[in-house]
Amino acid sequence: MKLEAVDFNSPNAAKEFVESLRQTGFGVLKNHPISQQRVSDIYTHWETFFNSENKDSYLYNKGTQDGFFPQTVSEVAKGFKKKDIKEYYHYYPWGQCPDELKAEIDGYYKDTLTLAAQLLNWIEAHSPKNVSTHYREPLSNMINGSEQTLLRILHYPPLSGDEEPDAIRAAAHEDINLITILPAANEPGLQVKAKDGTWLDVPSDFGNLIVNIGDMLQEASGSYFPSTTHRVINPVGTDVTKARISLPLFLHPRPDVVLSDNYTAESYLQERLRELGVL
Repeated sequence: MKLEAVDFNSPNAAKEFVESLRQTGFGVLKNHPISQQRVSDIYTHWETFFNSENKDSYLYNKGTQDGFFPQTVSEVAKGFKKKDIKEYYHYYPWGQCPDELKAEIDGYYKDTLTLAAQLLNWIEAHSPKNVSTHYREPLSNMINGSEQTLLRILHYPPLSGDEEPDAIRAAAHEDINLITILPAANEPGLQVKAKDGTWLDVPSDFGNLIVNIGDMLQEASGSYFPSTTHRVINPVGTDVTKARISLPLFLHPRPDVVLSDNYTAESYLQERLRELGVL
């Protein structure tokens, strides 16, 4: 089994994309409208930020969760005990951000949010009727007016050799939100868990756009779209000296959105954040 990139401009793009999501949990797009040059510039500018002492001036706010998260407070994936080998920055349009990086990252955020609405429309259009009738409102409408959609700039530093045993860049996990959109990182390492339990490499050709299903879409679709288990493995050989930058946009509904009989978006998010030890 292999993940294949879908041409965004193909007449059958929506159907092929949603089918890939359904079968593998991932959809990979090529020839999409997100600027490759802008992504490249963001990687360069934020790597400079992460390699500077200036990052400590933007330490995250505990209440609002915006800002810089150092490696010492990195997430521990559900079911794991070791912290991931990463540091990251949480960008929200309303949150703190270095002035020199604000315009570029905000432009990316807005453009990708527009594309996200289109992809959610694709997903709804190609959901079977017995699934789509359970959506409490159009999927793309769930993110309208949401201040919870999060752009995370991830920095996986070069490996030094003294990492904790069994610690990896990102242990196997699922995302909390509806869908996650990320451009291919500057280095490989992203893998998805297939239905048979094996791990598949996600195509990392620069210019690809990668989309995966989160827990909230699984909840809203009655598990028709399964949340994607994925991880980022450690590099080997000479690649251990290379940092990795990743740029996932986590699409979150408004807090009042009803996902199912059991959860609103707010109650679901709070439950998961408590499990992760963030709250």
